[in-house]
Amino acid sequence: MVRTVNSRKHAADGAATSPAYGHDMSSTGATRHVVVVGAGMVAHRFVESLLSRADDTWRVTVVGDEPRHPYDRVGLTSFFAGASTEDLELDRSPFDDARVRFLRGRTVTGIDRDAGEVLVDSGERLGYDRLVLATGSYAARLAVDGYDHEGCFVYRTLDDVEALEAFVQRRSAELGRPLTGTVIGGGLLGLEAAGALQGLDVDCTVVQSSDRLMSAQLDLPAGDALRRLITARGIGVRTSALTTRLDADRTGQVVGLEFRDGTWERTDVVVFTVGVRPRDELARAAGLAVDPRGGVVIDEGCDTSDARILAIGEVASFGGQCVGLVAPGYAMAEVAATRLLGLEASFGGFDVSTKLKLSGVDVASFGDAFAETPGALDVVYADPVAGVYKKLVLSDDAKTLLGGILVGDASAYGSLRPLVGGALGGDPVAYLMPDGGVAAPTGELPDAALVCSCNSVTAGGIRSAVHDEGCTDVAAVKACTKAGAACGSCVPMIKKLVGAELAKSGATVSNALCEHFDLSRRQLFDAVRVSGLTTFSGVIERFGTGRGCDICKPALASILSTLTGRHVLDGENATLQDTNDHVMANMQKDGSYSVVPRIPGGEITPAKLLVIAQVAQDFNLYTKITGGQRIDLFGARLEQLPAIWGRLVEAGFESGHAYGKSLRTVKSCVGSTWCRYGVQDSVGMAVRLELRYRGLRAPHKFKLGVSGCARECAEARGKDVGVIATETGWNVYVGGNGGFTPRHAVLLAENLDDDALLRAIDRFLMYYISTADRLQRTAPWFEDLEGGIDGLRAVIFDDALGICADLDAAMARHIDAYEDEWAATLADPEKLRRFASFVNAPTTPDPSLAYTVERGQPRPATAEERTDDRVLIAGTTLEVRR
Repeated sequence: MVRTVNSRKHAADGAATSPAYGHDMSSTGATRHVVVVGAGMVAHRFVESLLSRADDTWRVTVVGDEPRHPYDRVGLTSFFAGASTEDLELDRSPFDDARVRFLRGRTVTGIDRDAGEVLVDSGERLGYDRLVLATGSYAARLAVDGYDHEGCFVYRTLDDVEALEAFVQRRSAELGRPLTGTVIGGGLLGLEAAGALQGLDVDCTVVQSSDRLMSAQLDLPAGDALRRLITARGIGVRTSALTTRLDADRTGQVVGLEFRDGTWERTDVVVFTVGVRPRDELARAAGLAVDPRGGVVIDEGCDTSDARILAIGEVASFGGQCVGLVAPGYAMAEVAATRLLGLEASFGGFDVSTKLKLSGVDVASFGDAFAETPGALDVVYADPVAGVYKKLVLSDDAKTLLGGILVGDASAYGSLRPLVGGALGGDPVAYLMPDGGVAAPTGELPDAALVCSCNSVTAGGIRSAVHDEGCTDVAAVKACTKAGAACGSCVPMIKKLVGAELAKSGATVSNALCEHFDLSRRQLFDAVRVSGLTTFSGVIERFGTGRGCDICKPALASILSTLTGRHVLDGENATLQDTNDHVMANMQKDGSYSVVPRIPGGEITPAKLLVIAQVAQDFNLYTKITGGQRIDLFGARLEQLPAIWGRLVEAGFESGHAYGKSLRTVKSCVGSTWCRYGVQDSVGMAVRLELRYRGLRAPHKFKLGVSGCARECAEARGKDVGVIATETGWNVYVGGNGGFTPRHAVLLAENLDDDALLRAIDRFLMYYISTADRLQRTAPWFEDLEGGIDGLRAVIFDDALGICADLDAAMARHIDAYEDEWAATLADPEKLRRFASFVNAPTTPDPSLAYTVERGQPRPATAEERTDDRVLIAGTTLEVRR
C-alpha cells in the first residue's frame, strides 16, 4: 500500500530556533530543523536513516528523558545474563554526528504549535520545521490496592532492571534466603521477566488473567504446550487468575497477593508486565488527534493531524491500534525519514511476528496466527512426548502461507516468516516435521521475501550484501544491512542465505556454530577438550562473544557433559539444558512426566518387576512396555519425581536417560541362552554395551541393537550401532536410524571377538560425538563423512588420523566418571528444589491435571471429559468424581 507524497514547503521554514547546539552549525549549510522527542530505539533509527541520506539538508535535536544513549530495549533480559549497559547501547555514531544535538535527561513539557516550538524543562524553547514524536510508551501497573508497595516493579527500562536486581540482592541478603517472586502478566515480556528473576535465583510464578500464556500470540493448544515448557524450567504458572490486592508488612514491603477466588500467595517481589500505554500526554495537551484507546493518530505517511508533526513507534496509533514491537516502529521511522526528504513512502500496517527470547523455551508466532482470514486452513503437528506444537495457517487453496505458531521447536521460524503472503512451493507438512522435514521445499527464498522484519531486510538485500558489499559472514551482513541487529530471531536464516550465496560463488562457507562462536561444533569440541574449561561462561569468554543463544548453549552443554562427566544440573551448566534435561524426565502433553528406569538389554528380575508394579500402583501411573524393551511409567507430577526415583533407586534401578541426547537403549533378542537359533549370547552383550555407554552425551540421541543370529529379531540394522551374531563372532553395522527418514545401517566389520567389538564401537561413538554437527544423528553424519565407510574403517581400525588412543582414552574417562543422575539428584538438596509444582506450595498437586480410566489404566482426560459427568481421576488418588 503506497501513495505518492510530495515535499512540502512550510511558512515556518524561517522560524526562530535555538542557536545553542554544542557544535558550530554555521558551516554546514543546514536550512531546516527537526526536533525528535524521545531517544529510544525508534528515534535512533529515524535519526540514523535521515542523516544517512540528508547530507546537510537537516539538522536534528533529540530530547530524551533518560540520562543514557539509546539502548536495545528488546535485549533487556540479557542484562541479567551478564550484559552490561554498554553492551546494550546502540551505535553512538548517529548521535555523535555534527548535525545532531542530543539533550539527555531532559523532558519536553509542552508543544507550542502556533509558534512551532517545544518547551524543555530546562526553560529552553526549541523551534522546529518538523517535529517527530517518538515518546514510546510506559509500563502499566495493575490498578489494585498495594500496587506501589516496596518490592513492586515494572519491566521496561534499564533503570527498572537495575533497580530490580539491586532490590533482589539486598532483600535476599536481609532475609538470608532466596526470594519468592511473582510476575503479573503472562505475555511475551512477562515470560522474559520471569526468566530474569529465575536468573537472580528467585523462585518465580507467572500469573495470567486469561486462560493461557501469550494469549495475544498463541491459541489454546499452543498456550498449553508453552505452559508445560515454562513449568519444566522451574517457573510456576497460574492462569485464569485475577489479582485483587497486594499486601505489605509493617515496613511497607510487599509480602503477598490475593486473587479474586479468595486464595492468597506469599511473595517477596512483584513485577508488573500487564501491558504498555502510549505516552501521548504531550499530543493530548497540544490538541492533536488522539485515538480513544490511546495513541497519536497517524496516517500512512506517519503524519498526525498537524501537518508539521509526525509520530512514530509505540506512541503512534494506526488503524486504531498501537503495537509495542520494534519492527513496526522501525518501519515508521524509515517512512518518516523518507518523507522528510520529499520522497515517496507509506506505512503499510503492523507486522506482529514475535519470538520468545528465553533460553530453553522455543516459541514463535507470525502472520495470521489465529486463522482470521476467511476460508483459512490449519495444518497442525503435535508431539506431546517431545513437547512440540506447530501450526501453519494457509489460504483456502492450501497454497499461500498466512501465518503460524511454533512451540517447543521454532527452528522453522526463520524459513517460514519470510514466506508469509507467498506460495510455500511444497507440502506444508514438510515444514513442520522433525528430523528430515524440509526447511524450504522451493530451494531458496525469493528476493522479495522479508527475512528481518525488525529492520525490513529482504532476502535480496542480504544477497546483495554478499555479492556487492563483500560480506562473508553474519556479522558483516548485520553491520551492512542491520539484519539480525534487533531481536536476532532471523540470524539462522541469514546464516543459511550467506552460506548459499558464498557456495554459489565458489567461496569457502563458514560452518560456525552460531553468531556467538566462529567455530563449528567439532572445532569447539576440540577447543574445550584442549583448554580444559568446564563452564559455559569460561568457554564463551575465551572462544566466543556475547552471552550465547538457544543454539550454542545446549550444544555446549552436551560437549561439557561428555568431556567433564559432571552432573547436568551442576552450577551454571544447569541453565544450558533443554526442557526434559532440566527435570531428568520426559514431559507429556498434559504437563505430567514419564519415568523410564534403565533395564539393560530388556533383562529384568521378577523382584524388580514387582517394584515397578508397586511404584506404578502407588502413584497411579500408566504403565507401558516400550519398543526399546523398557517399561515407561506415565503421569508423574513434577513434585512426585524425587519420591518415585527414590523407590526405584533403592531397588537398584537408575535413570534410563529417555530425556537426554544420549544412549537411549540397547535392544536385544534372547540369543543363544534360550533360542534354538541363537549362535551368541545377545542378551549378555546387550547388557554389557548398555552399562558401558549409559549416560554418554552426544549431539543427538542414539540407540543400539544386538541380535543373536541372522534372523535379526532385535532389528539391529535399524539402529545407530547394530550388532548381529555369527558362528565365529559379531558383525557390526553403523549409521542406521528410524524416524522421519529411516536408514539401514552399513556393515563396518565382520566376525569380531568381544574385545574387538567393544573397541570398534567405542571409537565409532567417540568419533561421532567429537565431530558431528549440532543435533545431527549418526545417519546424516555418516553420509557427510569424508571417504564414506572406507574412510571410517581407516580411522577406527587403521588409525588413519592418529586419534585412536585419544578416542579410547575418552571412552575410558566416561566409563570411570559415570554416576546415576537420579541418585546424585536425590543426594543434593539444592537440586531437589527444582521439583515443586508451586514454589510456595511444593507438595500441592497441579490442579490442571485430570485423568480418566481406559483399559484399566489412567490417561489424561480430554477437554470434553473435564466438563461433563464422565469418571475422572483427580490429584493423587483414584477417587471417582461423578
